Amino acid sequence: MTGINVDWALGELDKFIQQTVLTNNSYVGNGVVSLSNKSSTAAADAEVAQQAQVVEKILDRVIPGWRTDIELRKSNRWTRHREAAIRAKAELERQEEIRKNLGDDAPELSAANLHPWVWGGASSLWHSGHFREAVEGAIRKLNAETQNKLGRRDVSETDLFNQAFSEQPAAAKNPRLHRMPDDGSKTFKSVQRGARMFAEGVFAGIRNPLAHEADQEMPEQEALEYLAALSVLARWVDESTLEVAS
Repeated sequence: MTGINVDWALGELDKFIQQTVLTNNSYVGNGVVSLSNKSSTAAADAEVAQQAQVVEKILDRVIPGWRTDIELRKSNRWTRHREAAIRAKAELERQEEIRKNLGDDAPELSAANLHPWVWGGASSLWHSGHFREAVEGAIRKLNAETQNKLGRRDVSETDLFNQAFSEQPAAAKNPRLHRMPDDGSKTFKSVQRGARMFAEGVFAGIRNPLAHEADQEMPEQEALEYLAALSVLARWVDESTLEVAS
């Protein structure tokens, strides 16, 4: 969980857990017995709701599937949030121990550190567990930003990138993107060709299959790897020099 302030997150989770200590609403006293299957939180509901606004964002980062993976019990509307907060706290407190004992302690890739075009197009869907749609959103964002940089709306996707990274000189209404100065060298031609082929692979190998798998979700790790590939292409486009016809 690269980038998260663990101490701050733990503090916010602890506050929420304390606020949501549950007390059964049954009453026994003065000869009166009133049984209830409902519970009340230690803090007023309005206070819990305010804290939940922050806690939900922490939960989305630490255990993204909490909204669907944890059952909401009928005794109180905060039961799912409370269990998720307890789980998230354990995850944060013991993440180093878990990583050392269950993994090889390899470097982690943070989606938030990918190129902003890619993560900007994917983040909202990603946090809700829609990984396939998040990748599609990133592709649409990358395509749109490339069109914006070139000032073109008449082409898109593979055709757009093939023209953008062409080795041929810029023409009227057909600018180019150069990853390095055009010095006529084999290196320049190789770099341009590599960008074209990589872009074609992205759309043929990632974008096109997704369009035919609308009813299939993909694993989170696979989606993250796809976003990483898109981030490489986005960075090339963003950092390239725009060449227009003189």
